[in-house]
Amino acid sequence: MKKESSAAYIARLAITLLLITAVVAAGLACVNAVTAPEIEALNAQKTQTAIEAVLPGGGEEIDFTDDSGIVSTIYKGQSGYAVEVTPAGFNGTVTMMVGVDNAGKVLGISVVNHTETAGLGAEAASQGAAGTAFRSQFTGMSGSVSVTKDGGQVDALTGATITSRAVCTGVNAALNAVAKLG
Repeated sequence: MKKESSAAYIARLAITLLLITAVVAAGLACVNAVTAPEIEALNAQKTQTAIEAVLPGGGEEIDFTDDSGIVSTIYKGQSGYAVEVTPAGFNGTVTMMVGVDNAGKVLGISVVNHTETAGLGAEAASQGAAGTAFRSQFTGMSGSVSVTKDGGQVDALTGATITSRAVCTGVNAALNAVAKLG
């Protein structure tokens, strides 16, 4: 039996690994191509639901340039604006929709997407009593919004001060954006 040299052995292993990686990458690309339109449609539906939750009657997207990097999109309706914001939370960004009426007061907030800790920061988005109570605090607020720990009027979620601050940052960014629009 002939012995294979070290260089040939390493080359054979490298080529085998390259082929396996190429096949797996091609498979993932195919799965992505098949699922991408459905994922995009679901995200659009989720965004539309969030807009309707904070701005009755919905709205049309308008052009807006944000200097803070937190405001993603603004939708204008008859009764006000729905502002999509992405403040930094504990585990990543918290994507949420903030409704602001024409007088500059918060109509409501809806968390669209987050990666916050289950049972703590994730409560900001939950439909349970704690999440609903937390989000309802913002209704009717204007000016600058912050948690009580920072001298504000919003009671933070228990064990999730960073997430609570992130939501306040998002609400402040939305209020400032609408104020700039006039």
